[in-house]
Amino acid sequence: MKRILALIFLLNIFQAADAQILNDSLEYRIRPDSIRTGELYLSIHNFNYLRNFEYFNKIQDGYTWFGAQLEPQIVYYAHPRLAVTAGVHLRKDFGGIGIYRTYPLFSVKYQHGNTTLVNGVLEGNIHHRMLEPIYDIEKKITEPVEYGTQFIINGRNLFLDAFINWKKMIYKPSLVQEQILGGLSAELNLIRNSALSLSIPVQLTVFHQGGQIDIVDESLQTLVNSAIGFKLKLPFSGWIKDLRTENYLISFNDLSFTDLQPYSRGYGWYLNAGFDTHRFGSIMGTIWKGNSFISSNGMPLYQSVSQHISHSGYTEKHRNLFILRYSYQQKLISNLYMDFRFEPMMDLNRPAGSRKIEFSNSSFLMYKQEFRLHKPKGR
Repeated sequence: MKRILALIFLLNIFQAADAQILNDSLEYRIRPDSIRTGELYLSIHNFNYLRNFEYFNKIQDGYTWFGAQLEPQIVYYAHPRLAVTAGVHLRKDFGGIGIYRTYPLFSVKYQHGNTTLVNGVLEGNIHHRMLEPIYDIEKKITEPVEYGTQFIINGRNLFLDAFINWKKMIYKPSLVQEQILGGLSAELNLIRNSALSLSIPVQLTVFHQGGQIDIVDESLQTLVNSAIGFKLKLPFSGWIKDLRTENYLISFNDLSFTDLQPYSRGYGWYLNAGFDTHRFGSIMGTIWKGNSFISSNGMPLYQSVSQHISHSGYTEKHRNLFILRYSYQQKLISNLYMDFRFEPMMDLNRPAGSRKIEFSNSSFLMYKQEFRLHKPKGR
């Protein structure tokens, strides 16, 4: 604990960084640009990660991810509203032999005003801006590339991301089932001024596993997760920048014809409150009260069905957790961003005398920049 506190202190007094940035610093979006029409660019996206779980429960394993991802892409700005990209994603896990995995990258992006249509590689994982119980932030590491079609609206009062992620394609005949994930993430700003900010977020995922050209004798599965809530932010004075709270009701429904899951429906209350500072990061407390909750893509910790390597099939119908979150983001230099998180957790279902503090900590370093390779003559 002393080492963690020392690290936090060093981060706070770090003077070489620019102004503090928000959590969306981990996002990287390539979009059409009228100023660059006809030009060719090299895009470099480098994501370095250290994510460690000191967990000792029966629901989620304790483990560590430590490595780096590199995405070099060629971007052709074909039209003021059109960008075409092609490249490769490389993932290297430190301590592993060679490159762990590679993915081809190709996409077509059409943009008109605040509306964007993406086909090919999606602006996926963290870009969907979904809640941890529904969509684990760790997908940024474990499933970094998503293929499909995506429709995005990013306006002043509305953010909407509707997508189809074709997770697993099958060919006739197939020994496995196809997997498809559809999703919707939206947030409507009701009030946004200097006095307060109030918005209504709505989220939905539909996971389907099945197909008609496989030869697997397994039942179809259709799992649905949804969430609705409100976000409130109040500006503050002094060293505290603002106070905020985010509260959601999250549901689970199994629409499969055959019951394969321990529970056919469930829900959870996801309650958050905290504050942001001007220089020292953010602190938030989270309460999770789950009942028979399952998620196809959510963080295992919140679920009632274990994904632990040693406790497969173990269930806890009622989950009652408290998580304290500290996060700190900085733009270190131009195009280089840092994100640090420390999240102690306590399972409130355990008897008071036997409760233990488990924790996770994450450090992310991201570099993102584009370099012009070709400019049309006469410009």
